Amino acid sequence: MGLTLSEVCEILEAEVFVGKEKMDRPFEAGFAADLMSDLLHLPTSGALLLSGLNNIQVLKSSVISGVGGVVLVRGKRPSKELIEEAEKHGLPLLATTFTMFTSCGRLFREGLRGVEDRL
Repeated sequence: MGLTLSEVCEILEAEVFVGKEKMDRPFEAGFAADLMSDLLHLPTSGALLLSGLNNIQVLKSSVISGVGGVVLVRGKRPSKELIEEAEKHGLPLLATTFTMFTSCGRLFREGLRGVEDRL
């Protein structure tokens, strides 16, 4: 089923920092992690990443693994450096005040499935 970036934004009441021109981008799977090496062990290409980490490593790991978009949870606000890195790679970057657990639950309830469904 999946969700578009616009639907993700609405469901999570998220602010879009990068990617306003990509609101129709579809996401078939999601993944939540604070340990960025986890991105390299599962089929995360094109997936939506939810993370509580607010550092440049989140973006670098996302680019390497082919993640399709990043949502910062728990009210984290991206730094100027993070926004610039996301813009450089055309990677949508959002932020929500919801916790990671609540964010994942809301997205799952609306049809976004985990990357393990791709295995």
